[in-house]
Amino acid sequence: MPESKPPGTEIFVSVLLPLAVEGAYSYLLNAETGNLARGNFVQVPLGTREYVGVVWDASAPRPDVVSAKLRAIKTRLDVPPLPLAQLDFLDAVARYNLAQPGMILRMMLSVEEALYPAPPRKGVQLGSVTADNLPEAFRLTAARSRVLAAAEGGLGWNKAALASEAGVSVGVIDGLVSAGLLEDVDLPVGTNVPAPDPAHHKVDLTAAQAEAAAKLRTAIGAGYSATLIDGVTGSGKTEVYFEAIATILEAGQQALVLLPEIALTAQFLNRFEKRFGVKPTEWHSDLTPATRRDIWRNVHRGEVRVVVGARSALFLPFAELGLIIVDEEHDPAYKQVDRVSYHARDMAVLRGFLGKFPIVLASATPSIETRVNVDRGKYASVHLPSRFGGQPFPDIRLIDLRENPPERGQWIAPPLVEAMTKVLAAGRQSLLFLNRRGYAPLTLCRKCGHRFVCPDCSSWLVAHRFQKKLQCHHCGLTIPEPRLCPSCDHEDTLVACGPGVERIMEEVTQRFPDARTIILSSDLVGSAADMREKFEGIANGAFDIIVGTQLIAKGHHFPNLNLVGVIDADLGLGHGDLRASERTFQLLHQVVGRAGRESEPGIGYLQTHMTEHPVMQALAAGDGDGFYAQEISARERTAMPPFGRLAGLLLTGRERYQVEDQARRLAATAPRQDGVRVLGPAEAPIGMVRGRHRFRLLVKARLDFDLQTYLRHWFSVCGPMRGGVRLSVDVDPQSFL
Repeated sequence: MPESKPPGTEIFVSVLLPLAVEGAYSYLLNAETGNLARGNFVQVPLGTREYVGVVWDASAPRPDVVSAKLRAIKTRLDVPPLPLAQLDFLDAVARYNLAQPGMILRMMLSVEEALYPAPPRKGVQLGSVTADNLPEAFRLTAARSRVLAAAEGGLGWNKAALASEAGVSVGVIDGLVSAGLLEDVDLPVGTNVPAPDPAHHKVDLTAAQAEAAAKLRTAIGAGYSATLIDGVTGSGKTEVYFEAIATILEAGQQALVLLPEIALTAQFLNRFEKRFGVKPTEWHSDLTPATRRDIWRNVHRGEVRVVVGARSALFLPFAELGLIIVDEEHDPAYKQVDRVSYHARDMAVLRGFLGKFPIVLASATPSIETRVNVDRGKYASVHLPSRFGGQPFPDIRLIDLRENPPERGQWIAPPLVEAMTKVLAAGRQSLLFLNRRGYAPLTLCRKCGHRFVCPDCSSWLVAHRFQKKLQCHHCGLTIPEPRLCPSCDHEDTLVACGPGVERIMEEVTQRFPDARTIILSSDLVGSAADMREKFEGIANGAFDIIVGTQLIAKGHHFPNLNLVGVIDADLGLGHGDLRASERTFQLLHQVVGRAGRESEPGIGYLQTHMTEHPVMQALAAGDGDGFYAQEISARERTAMPPFGRLAGLLLTGRERYQVEDQARRLAATAPRQDGVRVLGPAEAPIGMVRGRHRFRLLVKARLDFDLQTYLRHWFSVCGPMRGGVRLSVDVDPQSFL
């Protein structure tokens, strides 16, 4: 029993737990844990359960706290503490996005198993039986001989790794174990992470690349800075920021490269390995739990020097982070809206500011926010005006669908069909782009007019004919492909309305039956390995015609691709979204930029009903600067971001009347204050998702207005939502659906 302390002398420790609560809990310091410091990992009781948390504050004795009501910390975990810079980042992210700090900690502790000793790893090594005393009836085949040769040296091997090294199945390994030629052993715990070599293979840079790389190298070690690499598609932005990574490696620090899509990592990994001798460490949702555990632990210990990953990699516990690269910084995928709403690009800039190290943003079509920050002098910029190798940007031509419509029942206009025919005859590749998954967005009955709608969402069920199902793309509900109309029971009356990529592929195979084709869509691609295999096949010329969604629109290098055709260039322009024009311009510019990167000039065709639209005119004229100037001017006139501030408030609930009632009550309690306006409430454009009705309010404020403080005060005045209604806050919203 530890000695009892006089009242008022107990040490209280506040511990932040990975729970949706507003702050830390107070605990008594356990004498057995010793002194604790901010960032230590501890195990504590809460209710009937135990949780792993982080010491938020180790305070002095507090006479105002009744220690009898507090429970003691159970134990301190034997791992390095969470870096103080990461704790400051946690607090700042929570404050900026009006999120509970515990939910940010949950993202940082996404692999809690990494805090405990790793379980023993089983492997094999050469056994006591040799080729001279083999069991009877056991034949030493060529495959078995390769395994034994690979296992020479006395080292232990993971079975799968040994099988891969010898080019055999794991069953061959098991057979050798049964015969005694191999024996089971416990492998050393931990992983040996090879370090990238900054001098492994330096590449020859163009003059523009060398100048840009020199500016980035100068920023290393000089404190916080943010620099935009603004270069056309194919200009070699990756090679430029590789030089910044080389400099940070020479300085003994870690680097993080954020990519918006897992699909972009395949070619990136190969390019990185060619430059630095080893592949970087990947971080994304497709990894196995054991791999995630090892990576988390090695990043925390500083053994991993370079991580490339999706937005969640930003919350890994880097021990010595000194550089963040945000590639394709304009991409909407950097915005997360589930659970905790945040924008990974903006939070990366915040992380660099708090950690006093540089941030590099790269894009051929920068976001307007980033362009304006460059104009204001908040960000530096380097420009790569031409493609690597001197190839021009593809010539973009508009196909006016009002004058050149596709044939009845078809979706590819005659000028595009003619161009694809010529490209195919020349042995080059074509890409058809449509940012719509499935076969058709709507299925209806031509007899009674019945439309297939999701019962839990305000959306149509999308036909996926390749998989013989109808699916809701909001909640995931699927039903088998129907044969009869459920309303009138008629057969053969159901028709697909509008095209998805599957329907385009159907037309392609009819028009070009001898062409080698492939379709790429997130719902048709399996694992990350499967995705990489398909992209490598395209890059190696295994396919003549590619049909795909935005999965293929950015970041990929296909040497043989000559033609890009956009089936519905107007698709993103009809939603009344603040960023509709900007995003359409970026997406179409990026997808057309896949063409003509090497020997042959590229060409892009945009099928549109709005040839006069500023986006179409800018793309056809190659006038990106003019488009940005016009769009920035429009934002400034209306005081919209980045010249003003927005916050979206979303209320959801099972009963529509309750959601509307709480939305009106929330609006009525909004404090009146100069510099801010509250718009709404109004039913969301998608009025129901997953059986929950949705109402929105929009808060619009001056750029210099303290929006977070205003919102906190407002919510305290209003009080909690009633009737099972939930309120979520989205600071700097990117979508208004």
